[in-house]
Amino acid sequence: MGEERPGTAAKGMTGVEQATARTAHGAPVPRGIPEQRGTEHSRGDHTHGEPPAPRPRGTVTRSSVRGQVLDALRAALLCGDLAPGGVYSAPALGERFGVSATPVREAMQQLAREGAVEVVPNRGFRVTERTTRDLEELGEVRALVEVPVVLRLARTLAPARWADLVPLADAAGRAAASGDRARYAEADRAFHRALLSLAGNDQLVRVADDLHHRAGCPTTDLLADAAQHTALLEALAAQDLPAVQAIAREHVGGA
Repeated sequence: MGEERPGTAAKGMTGVEQATARTAHGAPVPRGIPEQRGTEHSRGDHTHGEPPAPRPRGTVTRSSVRGQVLDALRAALLCGDLAPGGVYSAPALGERFGVSATPVREAMQQLAREGAVEVVPNRGFRVTERTTRDLEELGEVRALVEVPVVLRLARTLAPARWADLVPLADAAGRAAASGDRARYAEADRAFHRALLSLAGNDQLVRVADDLHHRAGCPTTDLLADAAQHTALLEALAAQDLPAVQAIAREHVGGA
């Protein structure tokens, strides 16, 4: 489908649904639209002179708008539609998503708490530029949290239990093969959430998931990273504790 002109949205669809429908079918994602007057503004939100707002990845529906916008923003960060160092305002992004600035601002505040963006007074939010050292530190913390838990599970769970995670590892492999970093990041998180949830500690899962969000998509080769899921499950099923420790440490520590 080609780019639609303003005012041609299909009957019954929101602006966000129109803006995102073509991404669900794999069509190219335009990087932004020109600024328009009349956009909702609030104190501290300016739109002039900032990079163009990205078209969202994934469909934002009427229900759970804030959560949908948050997912779309995370995808935009991973794929580079929101560039490191770029400053974006909630009204401009809200216009792009076809929603008010409020859910965008709330989602950006969540991303600020995760360290993905930082508040710029009177302008909006700047995308954080993470250094190699930042990613190494996050990987070290993830290893401290996750590796001991995985080792404990390797000692206590029946080998047959790990077959339940094979579909998630396969899904991550398909996402890696597609080259879609945002899709892979979510598949990778789904695998780790399912793995750690076997420990029966919801707080652990939340902490680990937050660290995973902070680390973003692995900077290594996606196919190699995805292959470590399968290798880890094989080592767990074999109750090969040295292999479990080595694979788990390399996987989460090298994010």
